[in-house]
Amino acid sequence: MRIAILSRARGCYSTRRLREACLARGHETKVLDTLRFSMAVEQGQPELYYKERRLSRYDAVIPRIGASITFYGTAVVRQFEQMGVFTLNGSHAITVARDKLRALQVLSRHNVGFPATTFVRHRDDLLPAIDRLGGGPVVVKMLEGTQGMGVILADSRRVAQTIVETLQSARQNVLIQRFVAESRGRDVRAFVVGGRVVAAMRRIAQGDEFRSNVHRGGRTETIQIDPDYERTAIRAAQIMGLRVAGVDMLESKDGPLVLEINSSPGLQGIEATTKIDVAGAIVEHIEEQVLFPEVDLKQRLTLDKGYGVSEFPITPGSELAGRTLAEAKLQERDVRVLSVQRGSLVIPNPRGTTRLYAGDVVLCFGKLIALKHLIPRDARRGPRGQEPSAPEA
Repeated sequence: MRIAILSRARGCYSTRRLREACLARGHETKVLDTLRFSMAVEQGQPELYYKERRLSRYDAVIPRIGASITFYGTAVVRQFEQMGVFTLNGSHAITVARDKLRALQVLSRHNVGFPATTFVRHRDDLLPAIDRLGGGPVVVKMLEGTQGMGVILADSRRVAQTIVETLQSARQNVLIQRFVAESRGRDVRAFVVGGRVVAAMRRIAQGDEFRSNVHRGGRTETIQIDPDYERTAIRAAQIMGLRVAGVDMLESKDGPLVLEINSSPGLQGIEATTKIDVAGAIVEHIEEQVLFPEVDLKQRLTLDKGYGVSEFPITPGSELAGRTLAEAKLQERDVRVLSVQRGSLVIPNPRGTTRLYAGDVVLCFGKLIALKHLIPRDARRGPRGQEPSAPEA
């Protein structure tokens, strides 16, 4: 395959490792400066030019889009998409994940935990909003900060008010989050590739610093990720529509709370800590997608009237929880389980002896009326009684 890596930092660790992984697997690879592209937007004939020359054909693109060039970088990725080139992470998904508020708004419709958050513009609304979070301390965040920049811990509501007003006067949009005291100075980074966690580590801040980012001097340690954290990371990446993501989670007393979802996560910290070839896993996923693309059953299958495909979680109160497929007698209801996802493990074509557990996600084909009775009520209906739409990608 011919693979392009979009990066402004040819010599940085992540770009270099991705290029090495591509070459090691026999792929022709070039690192292209994202800002050196120009686009020809014409009806029926989208084109890209690189350094004033028409770009040759590529099979896949790995976007490494920095926060400072999000707008132009996603425009370049979008142009590749219009040209039918596989992009590891899509332009829309990168845009959504990069905006902290928008990402949380998308997550809020799903069963994924994150710290209570508020967003206000008028100064008279600041203190009431902070009070709704439980008062100080709170964390003030700029919407597009990276590597811990623009993240400030305010010990009291008055200090938070001063910080927010100062940032707003500098035309910076900020959000305010409840401070999770039990996770102060530590979080979990899970690296998701193709719907599974390939590596995970804990980041720990040093001294009085509450931010655990490695760029802020934090240290790292390898961990055996807890199944709840693994499921949360995979689900968060899927909701964002990201094939590759670094999902940062706080270890709260109530379980995992998603702190941030990174669409261009760095490789140096995770590979150095875990000794796992994450770059190789990314390239392997590209091979799977380009050489053996997924088929969307809902769009591709010609279904008889009254039949369909549905994916839903097994909840603790479900009639399926704790039972084998044979015991559930689904075939008698004209329902067939195509696969069972348990964390990062996928069980294709499960047998009758396969037992289902709460937290599993099953993909089924069968009679719609039977599927409707199996789907949990919360998954069946969206806000205000509306049928749920597809997750924003």
